[in-house]
Amino acid sequence: MILTLTPNPSVDHTLEVDRLVRGEVLRVGSTHAQAGGKGVNVARALRRAGVPARAVLPVGGSGGAELTALMGDLPCVAVPIEGETRANVAVTESDGTTTKLNAPGPSLTPAETDALLAALEAELTQRPAWVVASGSLPAGVPDDLYLRVAELADAHGVPLALDTSGKPLSAAVEAGSVGLLKPNLEELSELTGRELSTIGAVTDAAREILARGNGRALVTLGGHGAVLVEPDRTWWARGPRVRTRSTVGAGDCALAGFLASGPDPADRLRHAVAWGTAAVSLPGTAIPSPDDVPADAIDVVAEPDPRWAVDSL
Repeated sequence: MILTLTPNPSVDHTLEVDRLVRGEVLRVGSTHAQAGGKGVNVARALRRAGVPARAVLPVGGSGGAELTALMGDLPCVAVPIEGETRANVAVTESDGTTTKLNAPGPSLTPAETDALLAALEAELTQRPAWVVASGSLPAGVPDDLYLRVAELADAHGVPLALDTSGKPLSAAVEAGSVGLLKPNLEELSELTGRELSTIGAVTDAAREILARGNGRALVTLGGHGAVLVEPDRTWWARGPRVRTRSTVGAGDCALAGFLASGPDPADRLRHAVAWGTAAVSLPGTAIPSPDDVPADAIDVVAEPDPRWAVDSL
């Protein structure tokens, strides 16, 4: 079983339009509503593939009730809060361009934050294969929340996969002990403070954050694939070109694919890219089937040429 923690979940509404034009009245082709938040997306993707998953998240108000209903048969631990669970909106255009409007979410009190961590620790006693902590932090939650999660995971001998950004990411990176970091290219660039235009630059930046005591890094490159970096080995992979309908949740599906596969690093990267590629071909945060893009359709290159330009892959 894989456990996920989503401190700031959401109800995700997706509107599909031909082209987004500011100030105009637009006709919406279709709408979708799904349970959202990065950890929720990971759990949904794992569940779709038949991998046992359980989600821990705070819920409150009518938005929380809607979110819980949208979770369907996905096992979850819903920690009640006073605030209203947020609703996000994504507008996707026919060429795949996605515009996201993310609400800030409720403010959690210190007691609610402690209750969320207590619920997580109770689940950690069941010794899941991984705990995935991901997404932004709501107001009222200190930037070191994921450090506390790392300490709990370490105390129970459970490896941690972390997917976040900004100060929560930098705080966790500096502290070390994260088994798997999953930044995208922009987040890794922001973290290291420099532009990353080649595979070599991405690898060097990833190894820089691993040197703080972290295990490995899965760096997603959008349509240019993904790079898996370990202290002494590197792989790059890319999937087939597909029509992009929505990029929302694609990185979460990639992380789920990585965690759901066997121990071989190259095979894990292959499944990560397959699941992420399949996700962008679907509307909203719809979850792909593992068979939508077969893993054997993914090209994996061990020790890629560091001179390769990311934007030409």
